[in-house]
Amino acid sequence: MRQERTVQASLFDLFAEHEIGRELKAMSDWLDEQCDLLDLVARDLCRGGIRATGRQGLPAEAVLRCALLKQYRQLSYQELAFHLEDSASFRAFARLPWAWSPQKSVLQKTISAIRAESWEAINRALLSNARQAKREDGTVVRLDSTVTSALMHEPSDSGLLWDAVRVMVRLLKQADAVVGDAGLAWCDHRRAAKKRARRIQFTRGRPNRVQLYRELIAIARATLAYLRQASERLAVATNPLVELWQVQVCHYRPLIERIITQSERRVLAGEPVPASEKLVSLFETHADIIVKGSRDVEYGHKLNLTTGRSGMILDLVVETGNPADSDRLLPMLERHIAFYGHAPRQAAADGGFATRNNLATAKAWGVRDMAFHKKAGLRIEDMVKSNWVYRKLRNFRAGIEAGISCLKRAYGLARCTWRGLDHFKSYVWSSVVAYNLVLLTRLNRT
Repeated sequence: MRQERTVQASLFDLFAEHEIGRELKAMSDWLDEQCDLLDLVARDLCRGGIRATGRQGLPAEAVLRCALLKQYRQLSYQELAFHLEDSASFRAFARLPWAWSPQKSVLQKTISAIRAESWEAINRALLSNARQAKREDGTVVRLDSTVTSALMHEPSDSGLLWDAVRVMVRLLKQADAVVGDAGLAWCDHRRAAKKRARRIQFTRGRPNRVQLYRELIAIARATLAYLRQASERLAVATNPLVELWQVQVCHYRPLIERIITQSERRVLAGEPVPASEKLVSLFETHADIIVKGSRDVEYGHKLNLTTGRSGMILDLVVETGNPADSDRLLPMLERHIAFYGHAPRQAAADGGFATRNNLATAKAWGVRDMAFHKKAGLRIEDMVKSNWVYRKLRNFRAGIEAGISCLKRAYGLARCTWRGLDHFKSYVWSSVVAYNLVLLTRLNRT
């Protein structure tokens, strides 16, 4: 049975007398006080068929600490496995006995099993502790939005069609291995598909590209027909391998049909396809198309954040689609009120959040001063009580940009390296928790 805590862990707490070592010790001391959080992690490790690897498996405490180490130092799983074996301070923080050296596969399976909801609960525990220590009371807040990219290349119709052919050929080869000598009637069109996809990238003139797209779509449809025939032939088989193969086919077929259809609509028919109907990745199907102002198009998810005077992230929401900032101010304030029990005394937000209704509702909920970076037709005297307060809040709001920049540069929030929507949310929240924990320990030292 998997343990929650490492037995006699204090025997291995040997931190280096270095700035990072002292910081890790302070973070470890805070985690020692939060015994209830280990229950959340232990429950997550019991979900999804995660086995207690080896005799007992990594304790829940070690998994949580390894996850924080990974985000705090921005390590890959391979690098994390090396540092856990090589560094005394890392082993002390992770609460690993000297005989234990977890492999990268074990770290990946266990760390990725922690749900976003558990990370959010850990963050709330951090905020409660900061409130008790009078480091952050949530009375003055600032709001902004940013984008975290998904693990995918920049999409194009030709690239998506090439991905579709590549995946279908892989599935057909797996089907051939299952069938054996009987064999399946199909042709490998990967070379032809890749050739046309590359030519589309470097061909000028719409007529020439359209002809190449017709050929590439025809190749994709022919390969899809082979896949349908293989699926029908294997439908009567009872082999467990065939059942797993059919699950993959049922997952990819509708996505590939959607890619072919949207390519025909966009390229052949010249029809504009709404962003909400576009599929931008065959593998990261949850990714949204995000356009913020006149900046480049990004593919991932929009994040709305609330921070306080301490710089800690008080709240974060991973949005679906690309909602307008003006539609998200009130929901973010509602979440703040639900956690702290009252509205912030003062709030500052980017100009995109500014509307008369948002201002009136925020005031009705108890926000005394609600400053928007751009006035957007609103009067200063309606937002705050004086020009001096408006300037102070506007300058205060600018500080959230530094926090977002730090999260992206030092905690991996620029691009999620985990696959799937659930893992995307877990990755984002784990970055936020690592950032807040480090910031809280630094605030406590001052």
